[in-house]
Amino acid sequence: GALLPATRWAAHIPAPRAFDAVARAELSPKPVLTLHALTRHARLAAGTPPLAYARLSFDYGGERLPGRGGEGLVRRVREGKLVEIARRRAEELATMERLEAAGLTPAVDTEGLPWDLADTLPEDAWLFPGTGHVGALEVNTPARWLALRARLEVEGVQFDYAPSFPFEVLEGAPQWYGVATPERDGQQFALEVGLEIEGQRVNLLPAVAQALAERQISLAPAAHEPEDAVWYAPVDARRRIPVRLAALRALLAPLAEYLDRPRERLLLPRVQAGRLAELRGAMPAERPLDAPAELAGFTQRLLRAAAEASDIPPETLRAELRGYQREGLRWMNALAEADLGGVLADDMGLGKTVQLLAHLLVLKARGALNAPALLVVPTSLIPNWEQESARFAPTLRVLTLHGAQRGERFAAIPEHDVVLTTYALLPRDVSALHRQPFALAVLDEAQQVKNPRTRARRALKELGIPRVLALTGTPLENHLGELWAQIDLTVPGLLGDEHSFRKFYRQPIEKQGEAEAQARLNRRIAPFILRRTKAQVARELPAKTEITRNVRLEGRQRELYEGLRLSLTEELRQVIAQRGIEHSGIVVLDALLKLRQVCCDPRLVKLEAARGVQESAKLELLMDMLPALVDEGRSILLFSQFTSMLALIGRELERLRIPYLLLTGDTRDRATPVRRFQAGEVPLFLLSLKAGGVGLNLTAADTVIHYDPWWNPAAEAQAVDRAHRIGQDKPVFVYRLVAAGTVEERIEALKQRKAALAEAVLEGGGTREKLSFGQDDLDLLLAPPPGG
Repeated sequence: GALLPATRWAAHIPAPRAFDAVARAELSPKPVLTLHALTRHARLAAGTPPLAYARLSFDYGGERLPGRGGEGLVRRVREGKLVEIARRRAEELATMERLEAAGLTPAVDTEGLPWDLADTLPEDAWLFPGTGHVGALEVNTPARWLALRARLEVEGVQFDYAPSFPFEVLEGAPQWYGVATPERDGQQFALEVGLEIEGQRVNLLPAVAQALAERQISLAPAAHEPEDAVWYAPVDARRRIPVRLAALRALLAPLAEYLDRPRERLLLPRVQAGRLAELRGAMPAERPLDAPAELAGFTQRLLRAAAEASDIPPETLRAELRGYQREGLRWMNALAEADLGGVLADDMGLGKTVQLLAHLLVLKARGALNAPALLVVPTSLIPNWEQESARFAPTLRVLTLHGAQRGERFAAIPEHDVVLTTYALLPRDVSALHRQPFALAVLDEAQQVKNPRTRARRALKELGIPRVLALTGTPLENHLGELWAQIDLTVPGLLGDEHSFRKFYRQPIEKQGEAEAQARLNRRIAPFILRRTKAQVARELPAKTEITRNVRLEGRQRELYEGLRLSLTEELRQVIAQRGIEHSGIVVLDALLKLRQVCCDPRLVKLEAARGVQESAKLELLMDMLPALVDEGRSILLFSQFTSMLALIGRELERLRIPYLLLTGDTRDRATPVRRFQAGEVPLFLLSLKAGGVGLNLTAADTVIHYDPWWNPAAEAQAVDRAHRIGQDKPVFVYRLVAAGTVEERIEALKQRKAALAEAVLEGGGTREKLSFGQDDLDLLLAPPPGG
C-alpha cells in the first residue's frame, strides 16, 4: 500500500517508557543442540540416510540465543517487556570446546565438505568431521547423533529435535519381553527379544543386528564408556527409546554369534535351546522369558536323559564294558533318543571303538538302524575296524568299501548294518553314496576333518546324513577352530558359523583369555561332548592295557611288498626243495626279515627294487599318533628292532619339532638320557631292542609303542617291563603297530601257539637253530594278503 505520512508513521512507534525492563545479566547459558536432518539435496543419493546435523544455541532463562553470537548486551521484547541479556561468552566458548572434544566441528570449519552442501547448512550447525561428501554422510547419521546424546547430557547439554529429524525420544524405563516359538519343521525355533511400548511388542533383534553391523553399538564396552551409556532403540520409523547398553549386552551375550549380520528374523537350530536358560537369567525377574516346555528345559532334559538312558550292554556284544564305557554307551543312547549327534573324545586307548560298537548293537536291537551306519575312518584303520567288529559285534553286517573293485559292492549297501569307508575315498564315492540313505555317520579319528575346507568334510555335508557321531582322542590339537569343525559336523549350528565362532569365541579366549567366553563355550558344548582322560578313569583300568593298531600298506609300498613276497616265495621253494625246511633256516629268516623291513619302511630294504619308494604307512600312522600322545602329556617309550628305523623316525620327529631321546647299542652314556627321561624333561624315548630291552628302569613312562612287533613274547614282555614294574604308579598302555595282511600279522597270530617260531625269528636270530615249524606254517607266513 501507500506509505504513511511521516507524522502518522511516527505515531505508531511505541514510546520507550511503555516497556518494563527485565535484566537477565545474572543468568548462566545452558547449551542446547537441536537435531536436524537434511533430506533433500542433489548430493543425497536415493536410499541413503539423511545428513544429520545439530544447531547450537544457548538458553538464558527461556531465551535462546544462536551459538555463533557475539559479546555484549542482547535486548529482546517478550510479552510487552524488554529483556536484557548479558551474554557470558567465556562460558559459551568453553561449551564449544567440550563439543569439539566430543568429536564435533562447526560446519563452516569442516574441510572437504562440498561447497553447495556446506552452503545449505546454517552457520551455527555442527557436524562430525568426515572426508568429503561421502565421509560426511557416513558419520553424520541420525543414529550417530543419538549415540552422542548420553555423553553430552552428562555435561549439561540439552537435546531438542526439529521436525526434519526422524527421531523422537520417548521417556520412561523400557519394559522387556522375550518369546521363543518352535517352527513347524521341529528343527528350529524363532526368537524375539524386545520392548513393550503402549501395549505393542517391538522385536529389537533385527535393529540390534543392524546397529552392530553399522558399529553404532558394540558387544563390549568401549574405552572410557560411561557406566550408564545408552543406545536409542527404534520403536518405529519416528520414535526411539533409550536402552542402557549394560542391560542390552547382558541380553545379547547368549545370542552374540547370531547377530553378526543384519537379518529380519532370528531362527535358531533347536540344539540352541540351551541358550534360553542363559537368556532367562539375563531377563528382568518381573519379565520372564516366554517359551514352551519343549524348548525351555532342553538342556536339562538332555542331561537328564543322559543320566537315565540305558547303559546295559546288548546281549550281542562280546565284551565286558568297564564302568566309564557304560557311561559312554548311556550318553550315546541318550543322544540317539533325541536324534542328536556328539563327540566322544575319550583319551586314546580308553575303548572308543567298543563303546561305539555297543551303541550300534543297541540301535540294531531297537530297529533304529533302518538304514546303514556310514563309518568313515583313516585308511590305515580299515583292518582294525574289520577285526574289532568281528571280535566284539559279530552280528553286525559290515561292508567295506575299499580298493579298486569297491564299485561292485555299492548295490549291496542296503543289506548291511555298517558301511566302512575312508576319508580319502569318501569324496570320490559321494555320488554313489548319495543315492543311499544312512541312519547315521560315524567319524573315527575325527581330527581328520578339523580343517573345514577338506574334500571329505564337504562330501559329508553333501550327503546330509541326519545324525553324526565323532570319535577322537584329540578334539583340540592346535586351536579352537578344530573343535568348531568337529562340533559343526556333529551338532550343526551349535556354535554358529566359522566367522562368528572366531569372533566371539576363538579370539576372546585365545588372545584375550576371557573367562566368560570360555565358560560360555563350555556351557554350549557340555551336553554334546564326552571326554574322559586316563587320569579320571584310572581306577577302572587294569595295570596294563594292550592295544594293536593295524595299518594297511598302500601304493608302491604294497607293490614292493607283493613283488618281494612273490620272488622270495619262489626262491624259498627252490631252496627247501633242495635242502629241506629243517636246513633252510638262514634263507627263510632272511626272506622274513626283508618282508618285515618293507612293512616298517621301504628305505630299510637294501634292494634295487626298493629305491625311490617313499610310502611308509606305518611311519605315517606313528606320526599321526605321537603328536596327540605328547599333547596329552604322555611319557612314551618307542621300541624298534632296527636302529636304522629309529634314525628315520628321529628325522620325522625333528621335522615336527617333537623332542626325543635316543638309546642304541652305539650310545656310550646311557645314564644321561635315562635320567632326563625319568625327570620328565623329554616326553619321548627311542630305544633299540638290544640296548633298551633289558636293564633299564623307566617308570616315568606310561606308554610303550612297539613299532615293529617282537615275535618272542618274552622279549616283548621284557621291553614293556622297562615301564611296567615296581614303582610305577600310572596305568601303562602298550601299542603294537602291525601291517595288516602281511607277515607281521601272520606271526602275531602264530606266536601264541608257535613258541619255537618266535624264538627262531627273534632279532633275525636262530640262524643255527633248527626251525620247529612246517611247510604249512611257512605257507601261511608267505600267503598273499586277503583280496590280493
